[in-house]
This record gives sequence, C-alpha cells and structure tokens, in this order.
Amino acid sequence: MNLYSPLTPPNNTLVPVRTMRLAASVIVVLLFTLAPLARAGDASAEALHTRFFAFDAGSAQKLDHSSWNRLLKSYLHAGKDGLNRFDYAALNSGGRAELNNYLTYLQSVDPAALSRNEQFAFWTNLYNAKTVEIVASHYPVRSIRDIKLSGLFVRGPWRKKLVQVSGVRLSLDDIEHRILRPIWRDPRIHYAVNCASVGCPNLLTHAYSGTSLEHMLDQAARAYINSPRGVSFNGSRVVVSSLYEWYAADFGGSVESVLAHLRKYAGNTLANRIAGITRFDGYDYNWTLNDKQ
Repeated sequence: MNLYSPLTPPNNTLVPVRTMRLAASVIVVLLFTLAPLARAGDASAEALHTRFFAFDAGSAQKLDHSSWNRLLKSYLHAGKDGLNRFDYAALNSGGRAELNNYLTYLQSVDPAALSRNEQFAFWTNLYNAKTVEIVASHYPVRSIRDIKLSGLFVRGPWRKKLVQVSGVRLSLDDIEHRILRPIWRDPRIHYAVNCASVGCPNLLTHAYSGTSLEHMLDQAARAYINSPRGVSFNGSRVVVSSLYEWYAADFGGSVESVLAHLRKYAGNTLANRIAGITRFDGYDYNWTLNDKQ
C-alpha cells in the first residue's frame, strides 16, 4: 500500500523540485487573484485620492460627450440576450480618429472645476473610452486579459499609465481603484466602468452625464443584476458574478449585505427566486471579449 501523497514522493531527491514547482504555481495564482485588491490600498491610492478629491459644488460646467455618444451609437450593438457588444473591427475601419480626439479632449479637462456628479461622468467615460481604444489597438484578441502591457505576470492593460489628467499619469486601475472607489464609495461604480468582457456589466449605449447620473447608475445596476451575468440559477444552486466576491467590501462586506443589494435592484421574478436565499453556491465571470458577433 502506498502511504505517500502525490506531493510527498518516497524519493526524497524529488521533493525540492516538486516543492519549488508548487510554490511557483501558488505565487502565480496569488499574483493573479490578489494583486487587484492589494493595489487598491497601497500608498499611491491615498495620494491620488487627495490629488483628485477637490471639486466645485457650484460649477455649472457640462462636458461635451457628443463624440462618445456618436461612437457608441455607431459601434455598440444591443443584443437580444441583453448583452451590449462592441464592433471593434468597424471602429478600426472608420472611428479611431474621433475616439482619439475625444480622449485628447477629456485629458485636457481639469476635473477640480467640475461638480461631483460631472466628475463621476468624466472619470467613467474616460475609463470606458480608453478601454475601447486599448482593445481596438490590439484587436483581434479573445480577451482583454490577453493584452499584456505591464510585465510577464500581469494580465490585462489595467496597470499601465496610459492617460494624463491635470499633469498626472494614470492607469485604468488608478481611475477605478484609487479615484472612483475611494472618493465616491458607491457600489454602483462596478456597473459603470466596463472591462470589455461578456461577464462585465454593459457598456451603456450613451455616455454618462452628471445631470442624469443617479438614473443611469440605477439603470445599470438593475440591468446587470437581473441578467444571468449578475445572478444565475442551476436547479437550486445560485451563482452570482465574481464582482460580488472580488469587491465584497464595496457591497457591505458580507453575503447578507450583498443579498440586500441584489434585492434592492431585483425585478419581481428575481426577487421571488432569491427571497429565501442565505448563501451563494458559486461565483462566475466570463472574460471573453464583448465583441460583436
């Protein structure tokens, strides 16, 4: 009878090799799964929070998002399955100049001169437009995670400093985790920023605006939560988006608080199905590119 487990072979000379391989695998997994959350709390987060916290409560300035609206109208297609898909190939054939001009315009804005709602719209539209530009620049790709701009062990483009606002170079991670999340502390942020993936909340068919921000955020929350990408069922099993695991703290920090959030935006059908739920049976996220089929 073999008393050895697969990780402790009888040949002692093999232990260091297998141990090293196991340790390397664990390190890689930790880098991929824990790095986003760890980065959200580092020293630079506090610095960027302080740098971009200022706003003008009395400002009546409204930014011009008409270019982004035209691009979304031309290249974003609402599917019958509830998923909005982007035509990156068509954008590369005729819309890149307008997208680049829009991104240049946004980067010329001083967000401190905007009201708080207008700021949120500014950062969200900048994030989403830049994400589209990054994917289009590397298209075709199967997933945004296949775009590696920041090193061998970093999947996706989120860490690379790719935009500049008020003289500060910023990455997509900076915008989401070091500006939007710590300043607004609103879980609906996760329905607004789009990661160009099937599992992500939809890229909306129109630009965010300060004047209709609350309505748009609620609309985005309801659309995602009531779709299978937010909550799905397999018999009696309840599977929810990995967003509620990765960012549990933003939704209250417990299964109970996440459930309360889901119920707040659930339609009648979903509300009835999760009425007696006290736990989740799994988490899921589809990183396939939200490309037009």
